[in-house]
Amino acid sequence: MKNGSIGVKTENIFPVIKKFLYSENEIFLREIISNAVDATLKLKTLATAGEFNGEIGDTTIKIKIDKDKKTLTISDRGIGMTSEEVDKYINQIAFSGAEDFINKFKDKGDSANIIGHFGLGFYSSFMVSDKVSLISKSCRQNADEQGVIWECDGNPEYTMTEIPKGDRGTDVILYISDDCADFLDEGKIRGLLEKYCKFMPVPVQFGTKKVEEPVEDEKTADKDKKTKTVEKPWIINETAPLWKKTPSSIEEKEYDDFYHVLYPMNFDTPLFHIHLNVEYPFNLTGILYFPKIKNKYEFQRNKIQLYCNEVFVTDSVEGILPEFLTLLHGVVDSPDIPLNVSRSFLQNDQDVKKISGYITKKVAEKLEEMFKNDRADFEKKWDDIKVFIEYGMITDEKFWERAEKFALLKDTDGKYYTIEEYRKSIEEKQTDKNKRVIYLYATDTDTQYPNIENAKSHGYNVLMMDGILDTHFISNFEQKNENTGFARVDSDSISKLIEKDDDKKESKLDDKQKELIKKTFEDVIDKSRFTVVISQTGEDATPVELTQSEWMRRMKDMSVMGGGMSMWGDMPENYNILVNEDNSIISELIDKDEETRKKTATQLYDLARLSKGLLKGKELDDFIRRSLEKLV
Repeated sequence: MKNGSIGVKTENIFPVIKKFLYSENEIFLREIISNAVDATLKLKTLATAGEFNGEIGDTTIKIKIDKDKKTLTISDRGIGMTSEEVDKYINQIAFSGAEDFINKFKDKGDSANIIGHFGLGFYSSFMVSDKVSLISKSCRQNADEQGVIWECDGNPEYTMTEIPKGDRGTDVILYISDDCADFLDEGKIRGLLEKYCKFMPVPVQFGTKKVEEPVEDEKTADKDKKTKTVEKPWIINETAPLWKKTPSSIEEKEYDDFYHVLYPMNFDTPLFHIHLNVEYPFNLTGILYFPKIKNKYEFQRNKIQLYCNEVFVTDSVEGILPEFLTLLHGVVDSPDIPLNVSRSFLQNDQDVKKISGYITKKVAEKLEEMFKNDRADFEKKWDDIKVFIEYGMITDEKFWERAEKFALLKDTDGKYYTIEEYRKSIEEKQTDKNKRVIYLYATDTDTQYPNIENAKSHGYNVLMMDGILDTHFISNFEQKNENTGFARVDSDSISKLIEKDDDKKESKLDDKQKELIKKTFEDVIDKSRFTVVISQTGEDATPVELTQSEWMRRMKDMSVMGGGMSMWGDMPENYNILVNEDNSIISELIDKDEETRKKTATQLYDLARLSKGLLKGKELDDFIRRSLEKLV
């Protein structure tokens, strides 16, 4: 028997571990089982190298609960340890640098940068235990040799002694403390195992489950199949996850099936996937899925699962992966990702940053490949994937540069263009007096229908920009492209385009008549919010139309999207009233008496407001009554 003290002078190492080692105490289970997996894989490596000639046999890692003894046991048949190795790896190496660990973290309230200190994973067991026993026997020992038991009750003192143990491997027995009694609950442990160990490369068993098995009825000639209920070990994990397989060996259905393994409550089929598989300059595997978005406001983050050698690390990947990829689903696995639950540590890790950049590059390459190989199919998917691509372009400069080749713009007729194609198609017709190419767009084909038709009548094309990120995309686009401006189809910018086209068009009204029309409308409108502008928008265009300053409306929209109250959000909306002198209703007002002119102007003013949803309350009631009177 050997008594000793762990290689650390201070008395408070275990309270510090218990409080600050990990951000969540449930991580202990992942750490202990990860050690068991590591021991098992080392045994297989020795066997492959010819350094272990014994039987490998069943290497299932087994977890057991004993509620009477208040213990949780994790057992493996891996490489095991001799008493000398236990002394080396548990008592010495595990606490190399432990003094620095304590000095740095004993007075701090977070766990940043703690994980990763060599050997501390085993000691996470003390976060939930009053006492821990470790029983081990090396695979290099003979059958008649003794194993070793190491025990510690949460103080620096420990005991080590020989103990009979027939089989190789290690048992870690945790005597769960009263304040962590929930870790003796089978449902909780099974949930944690499915969370952290679902894809570990060694079978992990916890309890048993009843299954139906076919049996043959020997009395019947045709051996009709029947079933019987049997109890079998409950293996938690799938030891060969799909992302570890070669992409060329996987059928499409397997990808969809695996998606439902990852997200059993999501019954939708993803749009498509990207299989990551690289060995240089770092090891990285994974599958990313582009999910269907049921509505444009449905953003589900924390759906990408991060793994290190098939050991779950986190699904909170914001700040670790590029921001736009947090909208995707799937898994990313790399041994270069630290087995670490501290996001701040991961966010600052240089290997993680390289992996992040690589994934962005691979996603862009896959999308460009899809676009080039089958543009028609890509266009069919565009409305669903647009939000991902726009988000990437807005938040990642390098992704913007790559995505310009395959990002699409869609017009109100449902036709798709690349960014380059669209500019070439409109720049001749839609360049204003200031040599700026104007991209006209609509956000609602119903309320803006007259404006869209008016623009088309002048030979202009109108984009459909009704996505939740389109406002931000437009701003970024304008910043990156000189002499370019976006204008909503009901903004005052379109009248400037039309004026440019109609420079040589002769007006039907002289200056005096224009002034008369302008004054007639000014007498019936709310001049604090509406400004009358005499325009020439064509004989087929509406007699009166409301437009807004593109810049002012955009500021207000951005304010609303930001959820804050700004000076723009508080200010009332202002409009221009475009009175179309080309329309016969307007030109004929000249010959009417003043009362008729004002009645007509009022009706047209109200009609214009009604089309924008601005006519309400008493004014709406008055308008309806006047309209009904005209029917009698």
